[in-house]
Amino acid sequence: MWDWTTHEIIQDLDCGEGSIPLEVRFLHDPESAEGYVGCALSSEMLRFFKNEAGVWDTQSVVQIPSVPVEGWALPEMPALVTDFVISLDDRFMYIACWLHGDVRQYDIRDRRHPQLVGQVFVGGSFKQGSCVKRTDGGLQPEALVVKGVEIQGGAQMGQLSLDGKRLYVSTSLFSTWDRQFYPGLLEKGGQLIQVDVDNVVGGLEVNHNFVVDFGNEPYGPALPHEMRLPGGDCTSDIWL
Repeated sequence: MWDWTTHEIIQDLDCGEGSIPLEVRFLHDPESAEGYVGCALSSEMLRFFKNEAGVWDTQSVVQIPSVPVEGWALPEMPALVTDFVISLDDRFMYIACWLHGDVRQYDIRDRRHPQLVGQVFVGGSFKQGSCVKRTDGGLQPEALVVKGVEIQGGAQMGQLSLDGKRLYVSTSLFSTWDRQFYPGLLEKGGQLIQVDVDNVVGGLEVNHNFVVDFGNEPYGPALPHEMRLPGGDCTSDIWL
């Protein structure tokens, strides 16, 4: 068990200049003095832990490379890690990449070397039909349509069911950035979708039978952000 507060740990983290640490998650095991930090701009995951000397330390364990593009503000586009969630059994970690538009599933049983075991695109800046073009010959996925609704924006906030089988993903970061990077979000509203999870060997698949379209709200298009599941989820403090 650790005796530092989350705030004190964050202050002591060496995230590097320009990393923009955004989200912190501890492992659920109360005997485990470690966890991860998502760094938005550098698009990496840092593991924080106590080293052999009993001092808090950090290690970069996931690095998501920027993609060379045309038609964007910069010649390379970072993934922009905006959220992540750890499964209740501390086996998998799910990372949302808002600009690239994908959700990534990592097996973290080896805490030092997470392994990518699942990936699905729910939108993003270089989907087909966008003005942004990849110049590295990489994948430009088709626009995601669920029950007749084209998903706007990219994978932003995530929430995982207690059984680890359902990952819910929203698409809005905040309105200023939405307006700059995804103007369609302001015009059509955001969505909440469900990603089905293989929590045995790994794997992600969009559930095409579930969508909450916030574009149809009575007072105009709305922008969904955070979410909580009735009865508890993998970031809840209290479970019923």
